[in-house]
This record gives sequence, structure tokens and C-alpha cells, in this order.
Amino acid sequence: MNSSITPTRTAAQVLIAQLIKQGVERLTCVPGESYLAALDAMHDTDLDVLTCRSEGGAAMMAEAYGKLTGRPGICFVTRGPGATNASHGVHIAMQDSTPMILFIGQVDRSMREREAFQEIDYKAMFSPISKWVVEIDKADRIPELIARAFRVAMQGRPGPVVVSLPEDMLTDICNVPEVPYITPADSWPAPADLKTFEGLLQNAKRPIVILGGSTWSSAAVTSIVDFSERYELPVATSFRRASLFPADHPNYAGELGIGPDPRLKTRIAESDLIILIGGRLSEMPSSSYTVLDVPNPSQDLVHVYPCAQELGRVYQPKLAIQASASAFCQALETLSRDNSAVKWQGSAAQAHADYIGWTETPRKLPGNFQYGEVLAWLRDKLPNDAIITNGAGNYAGWIHRHYRFQKFGTQLAPTSGSMGYGVPAAILAKRQFPQRTVVAFAGDGCFLMNGQEFATAVQYDIPVVVVVIDNGRYGTIRMHQDKDFPNRVVATDLKNPDFAAYAQAFGGYGEQVHHTNEFAPALERALASGKPAILHCFLDPRAQSHAKDVIS
Repeated sequence: MNSSITPTRTAAQVLIAQLIKQGVERLTCVPGESYLAALDAMHDTDLDVLTCRSEGGAAMMAEAYGKLTGRPGICFVTRGPGATNASHGVHIAMQDSTPMILFIGQVDRSMREREAFQEIDYKAMFSPISKWVVEIDKADRIPELIARAFRVAMQGRPGPVVVSLPEDMLTDICNVPEVPYITPADSWPAPADLKTFEGLLQNAKRPIVILGGSTWSSAAVTSIVDFSERYELPVATSFRRASLFPADHPNYAGELGIGPDPRLKTRIAESDLIILIGGRLSEMPSSSYTVLDVPNPSQDLVHVYPCAQELGRVYQPKLAIQASASAFCQALETLSRDNSAVKWQGSAAQAHADYIGWTETPRKLPGNFQYGEVLAWLRDKLPNDAIITNGAGNYAGWIHRHYRFQKFGTQLAPTSGSMGYGVPAAILAKRQFPQRTVVAFAGDGCFLMNGQEFATAVQYDIPVVVVVIDNGRYGTIRMHQDKDFPNRVVATDLKNPDFAAYAQAFGGYGEQVHHTNEFAPALERALASGKPAILHCFLDPRAQSHAKDVIS
């Protein structure tokens, strides 16, 4: 008798047991009748099930979990409208290379291909924005396909997997073996590649390292810091990946984001060796593919990436190394510690001095609320393990320029530029790390994309602090509108509610902030309340004219 065979169960029970077997501790959902059996199977488990108010928010929470842990975030939604709402989070996971698995209820198998109630062809819908889409139509295949889903989500370039669950399949009875805990296969640099890399480094005169992507760990960050110290290398981080290198380190050169420090762009342009680890250097960090020549960079490019399909996709590297960031950084520890051949002494120190000069003193803005000064204050006052989240909008530029991320995993922001991300991401982060301070930033437009998830924070007593920056407009779009179509404002003005009263209506803490000196005591009161809180901060609309100078 096969001892691995478990007692007869419903398919839904097998599914949830398999998730638990894979180490799933919490998941997000919006309930739906199409997967009631799966919800029932969660009842007698220790799973932390977070019920959300919108599938978009639920999917973004799952994506944030993947960013924080490196294991797939799990989200359940119902068919049709539930799936279309959740696609928002799936797209973020794809562009941000985040492991995630979205489970979608599907119509009864006997009704497929009839355009039954809320029926959608999920393979057609999700294939362009996910790594794999599968429908489980036989209960006895659940362990096999769930194990594969975890592997696909984590191996190579991480990303989202979409699993469709026909409603009637979930109540089928089956007797199947469990699949053991999945540890993803990793890709390591070949010894010959490391030798070639070492030779390129020894022959370089103006090298620079750029960090990006998602296959990182705190140990990998420690290794890359050590490597940069051994060789006195300047290190930049890619767009919204600032927590991959401590900002206070004397080798940190800054973030290569939207509108970066011109001196950083010049440093990269004048370098003779670019070491790109983990990232793709896509449109935003490459300033619309202008930082490096396409397809042949003028500099020697060493590109380290876990997916072979990405190597040489845009930029033809001098040396392509298929390896995860974590594996490559660990392998760097085997390189020689003799840095006598270094020809670029002082380069890292100058790069860091440039970074400090670029970020230290915020520009004076019109109005009573000096947003840059608030961020400069926060960078000095918040614990260095505080998690900062944001979505998209001009307000984010001040964060990226003036806040300094000190530890790995302290920044949650969508490289896809998706609005509405900051609030749900903060809620999941605080649930995952309840002892850490979590602050979400959102513009007035960004907040109302998923601001309803504040109700989720209240329901589960998750005391995040949300800082809403209100300038009464869709700021980024207005900035471009003013530039390209001056004095022809259409569709970018907003009339907003009292967001402090909004917080109070849900049962949280809310306070308005009109002057810079009101912010610090308001934040202290918000934290002391022990409740989810919103600080509604009023930014003079004239500050819009300064946005282009700070966005990064």
C-alpha cells in the first residue's frame, strides 16, 4: 500500500491541503459562488484568509506577498468580473517579475463554450500577462498541476500563474498523493563565466553596477555590498528597486529611475563596463531605452539574469550569465579579494557624494505643505526596517528622490507604474510583519483606485498609516498635458472627499494636514492610535510645476 496516498477527499480539500503543503500561510480573496467548495475547505485550517473589497486589491496584496517573501502570493477570485478585476494585479506581477498564483472559479464543465453566466476563456485572456494559464478539469491532477504552478511562478524569471477551477470539479471526490514542498530550481553562473567576468572587471577603468529584478534575498544584498567594498565599485539600483542596496553606504550611486540625477546618467554613459544584475533595464530605468544603445551598447555589458529568453532580448551583452541574482551574488564571494588592479579609486565615493547632493535638500515648493521636507524628516525618523509602499503618480517622485531605503524588502512599489497599489500592498506587509512600521503613500487619484481596502485594514485590525497627497488632480497626466497641450485642461481635475473623515467613517484614525509642521505630530498620533490611519495632506497645485524636477 502506498503510504503517501491520503484519505478520500473533495477536490477542494485536496487543493487547499496542497497549498498548505507548499507553505502557504495566508491568502487573499473576494468570495464568489464559483469556488464556494474551496472556501469551505479553508474553514478547518489555520490559513489566514483576508477578505478584500475588490479583486484588484486582493490581487495586489498577493503580489506584495510575493515581493516580500519570494514565494508565490495566493489570491482567489470568482469568475468573470472577479477575474477581470484581478487582472490588474496579475499585470503588475508580470512586469515586476513577482511570483504569484491567481485561482479563479470557472463555470461548470458541462457548460463550457456556451458563454455561460460570467464565462471567460482564461487562457485567451491571461496568456499575454502571465507565465502560465491552466484549467484543472480533473480532480486527481490537482497535486501535479499545483506543484507545477509553484515551480513556474518561482523558477527562471518569476511571475504570475493563473489557475482556473471549474465549480463542479471542486466537489469531485478523489484519492491522490501529496506533492512535497517545492524548492525552485536555481540557475548558477558557470565557472568559465565567472573567470571571464573577473577578467573584464580587472581590465575595466570605469565600471558601474546596476541592480534590479526580483530574485534577491537579504543574503544576496549582503554579498553584493561586500563585493562592492572589495572592488570599490559604485552601485546604482533600478527603478523602484532602491532597497537592493543600502542608501547610506558610501558606494551607493542612487536610483536609475524616471528623471534620474543627470550625473548618474553621465557616469553610466561614460563607463566602460556595466554590470547589470537581476534587472531588465526596461523603459523606465533606461529613460526610454536611451541609457544604453540598442542593440549594441557602447560599453561592455555583463548581464546577469535568471531567464535565458531575456538575455540579449534588447541589449546584446559582452557576457550573458544565466543565473539568479542570489546565486550570482553568492558566487561573487569566490572571486579574488585582491583589488590591486583597481583603476577607478574614488569613483564610488564621488558617485555617492553626487547621490547625497541630489537627494539631501528638497526644493522649496509653493504653499504651506512642504512635501519634500516631510520625506526628509521621515528618512531620519522612521525605523530603518520600516516598509514604504506607493502606487503611481507624481507624488511618488518625491519618495524615490528624498527617502533613503536602508534594508532589503523595505520598498513595495510597482515597476509597472500601476496606480492603486500602495494601500493594498501596505495592508499585506503589515499583516506579514506586524511589528514593523508600514507607511503607504498615495496621491488623491491613486488612493481612490483601491482606497476601499482601508475597510479590510479596519476589519482585520491592521494598523497601517496611509499618507494621501492631495493636489486635486491626476498629477502625472496633468504634467504631460500642460507640456504637450498647454492651457487645454481636460479630464485631469479632481474634486476630492475629506479623506480623514473617510478613515473615521470606516472606524480608523483620520487627520488633515495643511502645514508642514503639522505632519510630525499627526503621524505620532496616527501611530499611537493603534488603528489604520489616513493623513490627508494638502499639496498646493502649483507644486505641479516642480514635479518634473524631482520625479525619479
